[in-house]
Amino acid sequence: MKGFVIAGAATICLLAAIPVGAQTSVTTTTTETTGSITIAPEKRTIIRQQLSSSKPVTVKERVTVGATVPDTVELQSVPETIVSDIPSVKGYRYFVYNDDVVLVDPQTRKVVTIVE
Repeated sequence: MKGFVIAGAATICLLAAIPVGAQTSVTTTTTETTGSITIAPEKRTIIRQQLSSSKPVTVKERVTVGATVPDTVELQSVPETIVSDIPSVKGYRYFVYNDDVVLVDPQTRKVVTIVE
């Protein structure tokens, strides 16, 4: 019995000596705006109803959230009537692509969300 206790204590000591580094996690923080903004479904409906009638734009590249919009695409200002109802879209520009409203950060020209 005494042998089992000694063997158990030795095992615990060996396990305690294993470096914790094997369980290391890395957190990266970035200030680049490549993510999307959150807009409630009922607000997305308002955006789609009011902006989807704009002239659609043809883009050769695939339009996805985080993608950079070519300089050849003319970005429109979001009307103040929408900004007053949905403040989170303030400062963004938009264009219509394949019947979807695409919101873009005008400084980086990156797509922040697509209202389908």
